[in-house]
This record gives sequence, C-alpha cells and structure tokens, in this order.
Amino acid sequence: MAVKRDYYEVLGVSQDASTEGIKKAFRKLAFQYHPDRNRDGDAAEKFKEVNEAYEVLSDADKRAAYDRFGHGGAEGLFGRGFEGFDFGDYGDIFEGFFNFFSGAGTTTRQAPRRGNDLRYRISVTFEEAALGCEKDVNVTRTEVCATCHGTRSRPGSQPVRCTGCNGTGQVRRVQRSLFGQFVNTAVCGQCHGEGALITEPCQDCKGSGLQKQKRHISVKVPAGIDDGNGIRLTGEGDAGSRGGSPGDLYVVISVARHEFFTREGDSVIFELPVNFAQAALGTEVEVPTLYGESKLKIPAGSQNGKVFKLNNKGIPHLRGGGHGDQLVILRVVTPESLSKEQRQLFEELARSLQKDK
Repeated sequence: MAVKRDYYEVLGVSQDASTEGIKKAFRKLAFQYHPDRNRDGDAAEKFKEVNEAYEVLSDADKRAAYDRFGHGGAEGLFGRGFEGFDFGDYGDIFEGFFNFFSGAGTTTRQAPRRGNDLRYRISVTFEEAALGCEKDVNVTRTEVCATCHGTRSRPGSQPVRCTGCNGTGQVRRVQRSLFGQFVNTAVCGQCHGEGALITEPCQDCKGSGLQKQKRHISVKVPAGIDDGNGIRLTGEGDAGSRGGSPGDLYVVISVARHEFFTREGDSVIFELPVNFAQAALGTEVEVPTLYGESKLKIPAGSQNGKVFKLNNKGIPHLRGGGHGDQLVILRVVTPESLSKEQRQLFEELARSLQKDK
C-alpha cells in the first residue's frame, strides 16, 4: 500500500502557511495538473492528490486535526490498535467522534454575500477615445427590493424567531461516548441558518429581498483610453445578499477604426499622400489632426516614407498630463494614368534626368 505524502509537501507550503498561501498554491497546482490541460499519465493522480490536500488544509478544523493526528485523523490518533474489534452499537458514537475531529457537519450561520460583478461593452469613436466623452449604459441588475427593503417580509409584518434553533441559525447535537462528550454543530434545517422564518413573504420580490431593475448609468470615458481598456464603477453591480456589499460594473471599451488615423501608444499616425512634383519641389500643406488643421512644410527632395512629427498633436496621456505626438508619413503617389500633355512632360523630364547621370 502506497504511503501518503505529507499534505504540506503536496502543496509545496510550510506548516505555518497562511490560508491565502495554501489557496494560492492549490490554484497553481490544480491548473498545472488538471486533466483537461495535462495529458501526462500521472497528471490525474496528482490532481486528485492536490485536491485531497487542499480539502484538508483549507478547513481550519480539519487542518488542526491533521496537524495533531496526521492522515485519517482517527488512524493518527489510535494507530492500528482497534483492528478486528467489533464496535457493534458504538458505530454511531465513533462516527460522531471522528466527525468532530475532521470538522464534518460543523457549519456557521450564513454570512453576508457580496453581489455579482457585471460586465458591459460600449463602442466609442477614435476621437471620443482620444479626447474623452460621456456615454450612457443601460444595465439590468439585481437590486434590493424597494417594497420590503431587503427584509423579504411583507411591509407591516416581521420574521419570527426560529424555534428549531432559538434564533441562532445552528443546532447542536450532544453525543456521549466512552471517550467523553462531543458536540456536533450544523445549520438549522428549518431556517437554513437565518435564525428567523418569513411567515408573510413580500409579494413584489417573492420573499427573496431582491429584484431585477433596469438602470440608466452615465459613464465618463477618460481622454486617452485605448481599445480593450476597462472602467470600473464601484458598487454599480448586483446587490449583495444578507447585507453584503454590491458588486462592481466593468465597462469595456471598443474603439472604432478611423478613416485615416491609426494609433501606436499615444502617437497618432497619419499617412500624407503627395505627388512627384510636391515631393521634388517642396510644398506646404494642411494636415488634419485631432485638434483641427495644422500646417506642415515639406522640404524639396523629400523621399517616400519620410516621417514628420507634429509635437503634442497625439493622444493625451491616460495617467498624467501631456500628449503624444502626431507622426506624418510621406507617401509619394505614382499616377495611374496620364494625359497626353503630362506624358510629354514626364518623358522630357526623364530625358533630362538621364543626361544628368
């Protein structure tokens, strides 16, 4: 029979590791050995081993029992000395005894639960992303019932204390054995841990305390935001339950393509088409920018692909002051068709350039 490895060794953590450290180690190993991702022959067995270790070490009571008694709890406590002994009617007693040490059936009253986060996507133009804007989002979310204000009871009525647990949300069962008295605590089956019973549920929310509502929310899109960036609106998600805080609303930005601008970081790229004469003789042109037309002087003899920079005409920095630049790339355009006169002029120019060689 194979000897089980130490659970701390399985997860690769020390015996004084925090709950968060154990959870982090488990997530990493579970991702590594999950059978859907890892096809190695022993991956499934390792995945099972990691899950077993986490199930024990993530539970405070089970971990305490494991630290004291090792694998199996009872086996670590009594060794193998009871092999072959007929426990007879003591079975239930020992079951409760072992459950006490392993934490099985031990639960607490239901705690407040945070609401779900919501995610929406909105589209903005290139200029709106660069310069900032406000957009409206229509969301459907869960909110606290406006009629009962989350109490789940019809207005004018009150929940009554649960008689099954006397309002504690828990029931305790005392068991006696030759080893002493043990207490097993469980969630009350009548009130499901609430400690109270709703006798007259709210008609609007059917006793849930929550309702679906459509809301119109204005979202401020900051200047300089890029495609795929998200904006978090704290507390604008689904309402929490049992007094828990609401979730958040995440708005993801989709930036539409521009007719002639592209973006690289905080720089705006613009390709400027010019003809042979403009490139050879030089010229001054009006170039479009996010902030209006801007004059650009093209020196004589400029070559195709030459880059000019218009300072501070680019995207505002999302975090911090200042702007990027606009880069203007020269594209010398070859005419696809020529008039008779133009052809004669180009032929004459070609002969002249040939002589200069």
